[in-house]
Amino acid sequence: MILRVDREVFGKDGLLESHDVRYFLTSLDPGEVTPSDLQKWVRDHWQVENSLHFVKDRWWDEDQHYLKNAGNIFVKLTNAALSMLRLLQRPGESVREIAENFHYSPRKALQTLGFNKN
Repeated sequence: MILRVDREVFGKDGLLESHDVRYFLTSLDPGEVTPSDLQKWVRDHWQVENSLHFVKDRWWDEDQHYLKNAGNIFVKLTNAALSMLRLLQRPGESVREIAENFHYSPRKALQTLGFNKN
């Protein structure tokens, strides 16, 4: 089954800002799935893309990093770092905000993670 998803983004003024069309291919039987199920699966797919890959690709430039070819260790370290940032995230605070604060104050990051200087 081929699924077409039209996406429209409207600004606060109610005017159309952008429109795009995406196609998805699935082995699901059209007689056994509802349009609501398909919408949920598409949204879940983009949730993973937006919350994980976007951060790794845009903020940490993982796709372009020369260590990417060094094996899984780099990927595991970036995944661990992202997981730690999400665990430390407070309501209303972005992961990027936490990462930038730690970037400018590595001592604070170490203390937050339990590496206190004695």
